[in-house]
This record gives sequence, structure tokens and C-alpha cells, in this order.
Amino acid sequence: MLWMDLNKPEEGIDKASQSVLENGSRVGDAAMAYFGDYKEVPFSYDKKEMCDVTDALLKENTPVICEASFLYDDCFCSADILRKMPDGFELIEVKSSTGVHDIYVEDLAYQYYVLTNCKIPVVRAYVMYINNQYVRNGALDLQQLFALKELTEECKDRLETVKKIIGDTKTYLAQTEEPARDIGLYCETPYDCAYMEYCRALKGIPSPSVFDIGRMSAAKKYQYYKDGIITYDDLIHKKVKLNANQLLQVNEYRNQSPAHIEKEPIKQFLNTLTYPLYYLDFETFQQAIPEIDGIRPYEQIPFQYSLHVQRSEGAEPEHYEFLAKEGEDPRRKIAESLVKDIPTDVCLLAYNSSVERGIIERLAGTFPDLHDHLTEVSKNIKDLAVPFSKKYYYTKEMGGNYSIKVVLPALCSGDPELDYHALDGIHNGGEAMSAFPDLVNHTPEEIEVIRNQLLAYCKLDTLAMVKVLAKLYQAVSET
Repeated sequence: MLWMDLNKPEEGIDKASQSVLENGSRVGDAAMAYFGDYKEVPFSYDKKEMCDVTDALLKENTPVICEASFLYDDCFCSADILRKMPDGFELIEVKSSTGVHDIYVEDLAYQYYVLTNCKIPVVRAYVMYINNQYVRNGALDLQQLFALKELTEECKDRLETVKKIIGDTKTYLAQTEEPARDIGLYCETPYDCAYMEYCRALKGIPSPSVFDIGRMSAAKKYQYYKDGIITYDDLIHKKVKLNANQLLQVNEYRNQSPAHIEKEPIKQFLNTLTYPLYYLDFETFQQAIPEIDGIRPYEQIPFQYSLHVQRSEGAEPEHYEFLAKEGEDPRRKIAESLVKDIPTDVCLLAYNSSVERGIIERLAGTFPDLHDHLTEVSKNIKDLAVPFSKKYYYTKEMGGNYSIKVVLPALCSGDPELDYHALDGIHNGGEAMSAFPDLVNHTPEEIEVIRNQLLAYCKLDTLAMVKVLAKLYQAVSET
């Protein structure tokens, strides 16, 4: 991956979520003040300049230096926090996750290696991470928001390994021709590699392949690949043990079947629905550092919903919607709007309903005066994903997936009204999640444009459910 970064970066596909990057940046900024006053080394593309600033701050006996930068034997690092202690220095690596993973230990061990070789006496090394049990109440409490785990001994134990890896890496990077490297589990663990598609194409992996099989572990897929089992035909001819849904996925594609439809279980599902029928979809955002009282880190905060209402089967749906004002806690107003728009005795339909049910139940717990109404609404939610997750209705175009973004075009291909790609600005939940909290950084004119984009996107999610349900009714009515 590093060789490709240096020699063929244009072949990479950036897989980093914008909201994840933004949360990581906010966490890093907040953590700087954990130990009180600090001095930060400004970022520069000139790494020696960053090291020189760090050296000057060390000579001034600065108690806390953030982004303290060091260079040893062509190996550079910036320590998130370097804290001066009576017996030496504490090295703290800040992470925006809610736990400590092995990859973080490797990261910290590399920094420990560089600093100790730069004659910085590191006496303790820590990973600082988010305490997801913290609930904000008033001023942000950094001591409660963050947790520390000491990993000094683990860093010491890895020193020789780090040195060897650095040597091996330098040798590897010195190659002028692209190195031969087979694909493997490391393409996806601990993170997806930006060059995964490039390398699969290089290996002639067809589409679809074993890597597209639903509900199969990545480890098992790569093992089959190494055993020469790559295509759907390979899976059948080599008699690979597949569950019923996986076998259906493979055979529907191999036979180019029009559709697999099990009418009786679909009818049973449809019989659980009653009219008027309310189709509901939420959009949410998360904050690693909660800015709202009563919120935990990474708790889903609903800011928008779309609601289509059908009074009878096949009737033209009515549309209702809510989008919170930017910069405000949206929860009270969205809860009141739900109570106004959804009676307690109607059937509610959501896609992957656990999300909608969880949001409504949290709102019910937050606002006692709305508790009873919201609780009743939550009890009436049905899940439209069920016929597709259980493969009662399956087409080869779904490719083993049953998300609404896959099911909709598979069932309603060619309808321009239902094309997420044709939307302006916002095409998926990730983009909506990033766009709403960022509204406060835009001009009034820009805010109006983005709000309209959010409304159009969320409206399509519930309209999609209306169209998908109609296809289910059509399927069971056809002889």
C-alpha cells in the first residue's frame, strides 16, 4: 500500500468516511487540553521545521506539547500529547474510538521507538480513547470524556519488531518495479485498503465472485480464493458448503433467473400490515464529543424524518416531513412533530426497523410527557426489510444484499423518480450525516440549498418503501 501511495496514488479509491475524519479531528483538538495549558506545534509539510519548533519548546521546559514532532533515521512522527514529568515524559496517542485495539498499540510502539532513539526519556506511554459511558451535563468534562490505558511495557516489547519492520519497509520501497503481492485478508483488516479494487482487477477477479457472497466472513472468502475457488461456478463444482440464502444467490445468477418469489411467506408478512400505513425514515448524526446535554459519545441524534402515509392499498401517498434547525438540539422538536404526525393506533413501516424503533424509544425516555404516545408508536413498527433479508423475494441484481439502495433499483429499474444518483448534493445517509451538523458553517443561501437537498434525499427513502411494498403486493397477486 505504501509503495502504491508513492508510485501509483491515482489508482487508489479513498474509503475514509468524511464524518469519521471530522470526528477524529475534533477529538484530537479537544484532547489537547486534557492536562491543562499546552503549546501546539503547527503543521508544516517541512517536517524538519516541525522538529525544530518541538526542540525549542523542549528547551523551554514546556509542560505539555501537542503534535510534538521527531525525526530519526528517516522515520517521522508527531506525538498527539507529550507531557513533561519529574522523571521523564509521558507519551499519549489520542484515538476517537471507544476502546483500545491492537493496531493502536502498533502505532504507539512506533512513536515510542522514534522518541527513545531521539533521546527523549519516555517513562510512560498511553492510548487515550473515548469513554462512551460519559453523559454530558453542562460544561464538557474532559476527565470524564476520555480514558487512558497505559501500554509502556507493550511498547518496549515491540522495539525490535518495529526496527525490523522499518528495515523491511525501506527495502520494499526501494524497488523500482511494482512488487508482486497477492491479495489477502490484510486487504480489509484492520481497514479497507484504497487499492483493493486495483489489485483484484490485477488478479483477474471477475464480478461477481466469491468476494460478493452475502453473510460469509472475509477470512473464509480469502481462504476459498487461495484454494482456487473464485467464481460462482467454482463454488458449485467444488461443492462448497453454502447456506440456503448463499446457494440461492449463486444459483439465481448462474441460471440468470428472472426472480425468486415465495408467495406464501410474503402474503403472511403483508397480512401483518393494516391501513392507513405510515412509512417512516430518520436521518441521524453522531458526535464523538457530545455538544448536547443528555447525550453520550456517538449516540445517534435524529435531526430529520420523512413520512409517507397511504390511507388504503394503492392509494396516492401523502407526504409529511421534519428537518431541524441547524445549530440546535433537534430532539424535542422532532419528538413533538412525531407525536403530531403519527397516531398511536396506526401501522408504521420502516426498513431495518431496529434503527427507527431505537430512536423513538430513546426519545420516549428523554421526554416523559411524550413517553406514552411515542412508546405506543414504537410498538406498531413493522420491518419492510424482512421479505428481502429472508430471501422471500430475491433477484440476481441484489447480489446477496438487501439494503433499500439495492432492492429499489432491482425491483423498479428505469424509474428516474427513484434514482438516488440523480439527486443533487446528498445521495446517501453518510453524506446526510455530515451535511447537517456542518450547516452552521455555511451562508444563509447555502443553508437553504443544502436543506432542500436533505429533504429530497430523505423523501426518496420513504417513497422507495411505498414503491417496494407495491411490488410485493403485485408479486403475490400475479398468477
